[in-house]
Amino acid sequence: MTNTFVTLQQILEARQRLAGVSRSTPLDQSETFSVMTGCQVFFKLENLQKTGSFKLRGAYNKIAALGREAANGVVAASAGNHAQGVAFAASRAGIPATIVMPEGAPITKVQATEAYGAKVVLKGQVYDEAFAAAEEIQRQSGAVFVHAFDDPLVIAGQGTVGLELLEELPDVEAVLVPIGGGGLISGVGCAIKEQKPNVQIIGVQAAAAPSMLEACRTGKVQELKSAYTIADGIAVRRPGQLTFDMVRKYVDQIVTVDDEEIAWSILMLLERSKLVVEGAGAVGLAALLYKKCGLAGKKVAIVLSGGNIDVNVVSIIIERGLVKAGRYLRLRTVITDKPGSLQRLVGCLAQSGANIISIAHDRIKPNVPLKQAEVEISLETRNHQHIEQIVETMHKMGYGVEILK
Repeated sequence: MTNTFVTLQQILEARQRLAGVSRSTPLDQSETFSVMTGCQVFFKLENLQKTGSFKLRGAYNKIAALGREAANGVVAASAGNHAQGVAFAASRAGIPATIVMPEGAPITKVQATEAYGAKVVLKGQVYDEAFAAAEEIQRQSGAVFVHAFDDPLVIAGQGTVGLELLEELPDVEAVLVPIGGGGLISGVGCAIKEQKPNVQIIGVQAAAAPSMLEACRTGKVQELKSAYTIADGIAVRRPGQLTFDMVRKYVDQIVTVDDEEIAWSILMLLERSKLVVEGAGAVGLAALLYKKCGLAGKKVAIVLSGGNIDVNVVSIIIERGLVKAGRYLRLRTVITDKPGSLQRLVGCLAQSGANIISIAHDRIKPNVPLKQAEVEISLETRNHQHIEQIVETMHKMGYGVEILK
């Protein structure tokens, strides 16, 4: 792998290759999040890109430039988004593609990759283990390896996001970009800094997978022991060498956000902006919401890098978010086992203004005294104060209350 930096000219050439293939995604100003953060917030909606992520740009630019070199097809390793980009690009080029994905990759990403015509091999627990398996397949097959981030053509393709952003918002002051292996921020940083050096480029990593931050801190690329995070798209234990060099040149700051902050940001985007964004795509907003960057009053663009999130994860995030906001409550109590007791309990809850979602009545559990019954109830509530009022009302009517997590 050469360490020659990607140039602005290469990014401009990538845009020509991508013409008619990738979408020039919208830049959407958010009044809601501008008020919440004290910044002028703009979202670069790469979650609306074909294949659901910016990864199409780099994968297509690489494969389109290969020509006859790719006669035996291509091989790639991916946590999901690069997989779909490679599969789509290979299908357009009429060549076979084999993608190695971690065994825990979201089923939606696996199915989408297969739907684009690629062969999917599940191997390893994280991206880096899938990468090693993909390299072995490449050696045996003679196919071309399409790296997810540490490749000049891939980086140049991702850099077209920065070209579009700067054209759409020429007076932008700061850009927040997710970092996994570093391909996106390297391309975006180059595209913007080479034209407007004063724009701040800020990278955001998951706190559980800060591989690029550690590389910058120590001055060398090294592998983390683990990288387990809800932001699976940036769960990379070892960043690229080329991307590391470009990050040191073009990136002003790297911050981290934890999984709770990421999950809350996913929920906020869904509820307030009606945008479906995966964990990796939400880290930029999380950094702004939780004031990690010191950007108050500035005009800020956030790259929402992808929207390929498993609906089961969305369901969990929604439920946990509602609990955190005091809008969902599960509780357990015990009532006497005789006619009218359950009705009295329900009446108590109705009096407190809670809406019952579900209720389970059990009088045969071994730990429940004879002639009594255990009741578990899920409630829709307004806020934490409302929950306190419900518990207080129940206590006044003689019910013991155990709040369930």
